[in-house]
Parts: sequence; C-alpha cells; structure tokens
Amino acid sequence: MEQGAVFPLFYLPPIEYFSNVIKYKQCVVIEMHEHFPKQTFRNRASIHSPNGKLDLIIPIAKGVDVHTVMKDVKISYDFNWQRLHWQSLQTSYRSSAYFEFYEEELAPLYEKRWDFLFDYNEHILNILLRLLKINLDYSFTKTYEKTYADLVDFRERIHPKNDTVFTHKPYFQVFDERNGFLQNLSIVDLLFNQGPQSLSFLTI
Repeated sequence: MEQGAVFPLFYLPPIEYFSNVIKYKQCVVIEMHEHFPKQTFRNRASIHSPNGKLDLIIPIAKGVDVHTVMKDVKISYDFNWQRLHWQSLQTSYRSSAYFEFYEEELAPLYEKRWDFLFDYNEHILNILLRLLKINLDYSFTKTYEKTYADLVDFRERIHPKNDTVFTHKPYFQVFDERNGFLQNLSIVDLLFNQGPQSLSFLTI
C-alpha cells in the first residue's frame, strides 16, 4: 500500500495541493485539530489577475489567535469579502475558456454565509474534487500530533511564504502575454483555463 499523507484544508488550494492529494490518495488524512496558523493558504488563495498574482484573503473573526483550534476558527463578515472575491474571480477569468462552464458550481460559495472556516474549506474541497473527477475517500485527525512517522506531512510544506520546488507543465493563462506564466496558482486558475483537461496537469 502506498504511504499516506496528512493535509490541512485550504481555501481554493494551489495546484501543488491537488497534485499531492492524487499522489497519496490511497490514504489522505485531513488535519482538523491543529492551532490556526495565520498567513497561510488556509484562508487565502492566489489567482492570476490582469495585474499579476492577486491574493484573495478570507478575514477571520476577532478573537482568533494562535491557540484557536482550526475547526473552531470563525469567518468574519465585517465587510463583504465574498462580493469582492467573486468580482475578482470574474474580472480575472470571465474571458477564460471554461469560466462559464464552472460558474454555476462556484458562485454559491460567495452567496451563502458559512460560520466556520473549516466547514467552508471542506465544502470547497469536495466541489473541486468533483469538478476534477478525483475520487477521494479521506479521514480526519482524531487529535493533534506534532509529527507523523507513517504519513507525509503537508501541513506546513505548502505555504505562501515558502519557496517550492514543485513545478507543473505550463498551460494557457488569460493574461500570460501581459504578466508571463504564473506557476502553482489556485486550482481554479487551471480549471478556468483548461477545464476537463485539468487533471492531466496534476498527474505528472
């Protein structure tokens, strides 16, 4: 049996995330008891805007600190970030080949309010797995473990501030003539530009 891996839940995860989910899909464990680490992909995603890479950040409710367990982190709605994120996605991808193909699936993510970041991210993960046609049975951690002897640990490995050696083959991006090709953006960048062919860029 292949070695398994433990993953955090991310908001619109980067391509690297799904490439590794496929690699270890025989045993994927989702971390739900870690303390919430700030400035990570747990509440942000990177997309290709007309002006280059743009980070979409979900605001976290006041009172959340480094001792708050991930499953208990609440989303803030002090300002209408959902409208801002959806407008940014439309501006960036409306002219892409497959935006309209996935629009009805993704628009509701920015209409309904979710209390907890963990629940929101898990809902997003399941939608993306379905759109990518990845069959995945995952489990959840029962407690927090600092290290795992039998699982590859991706909880800090995929991080916006870490240089990654991960690369994937280039594909057409709407603004690549203006900004150049941007590696390892949110999976929605790949979906909007490549549609049903997206899976072939994840299994390399």
